[in-house]
Amino acid sequence: MTQPKLAVVYYSATGTVHAMAQRLAAAGEKAGAEVRMRQVAELAPAAAIASNAAWSRHFERTKDEPKAVPDDVVWADAVLFGSPTRYGNVASQLKQYLDTLGPQWLQGLLADKVYAGFTASMTMHGGQESTLLALYNTIHHFGGVLAAPGYTDPLKFVDGNPYGVSHVTGGANDIPLGDAQLAALDHLAERVIRIAAKLNA
Repeated sequence: MTQPKLAVVYYSATGTVHAMAQRLAAAGEKAGAEVRMRQVAELAPAAAIASNAAWSRHFERTKDEPKAVPDDVVWADAVLFGSPTRYGNVASQLKQYLDTLGPQWLQGLLADKVYAGFTASMTMHGGQESTLLALYNTIHHFGGVLAAPGYTDPLKFVDGNPYGVSHVTGGANDIPLGDAQLAALDHLAERVIRIAAKLNA
């Protein structure tokens, strides 16, 4: 059986989704996958980025990291997409990347892979579930195998999100990932890799 390949493709403005992606990539490697972690390109104007100190700092820290290209999804057996919530929906930066995948979709190159998602918002009811459900509309069009975590492990009753993994950063956008979120991220990576390995077999 070949080693499963995991792509973690995400957008992060101030760093929370970036930290989640890092945890997923590390968990994927620990579970035996070959991993690519790729941030999608920033689309916001410089003035908007400069207006938020945390956004500006994160942009500077990550501007030279490898950016996602269509081949990252084609290459992978499993893909984890991450986005902060934007009015209960996927951030335009990740959506723009997804919208560039038309040629690969037409060739059937996005089908039969394992997919799931992760997100973050500032408030408890800030659109986390609707963001993940909106993301999954795209996966259905891909013909992907959606592997949301459900309640497949007792730890999911602690983090409470059967649709993916999410985190509340608080009004100051400064609450770090806790043990429940870290455990849920590990579980998500392990789950999609396990399912991808079965499909490969």
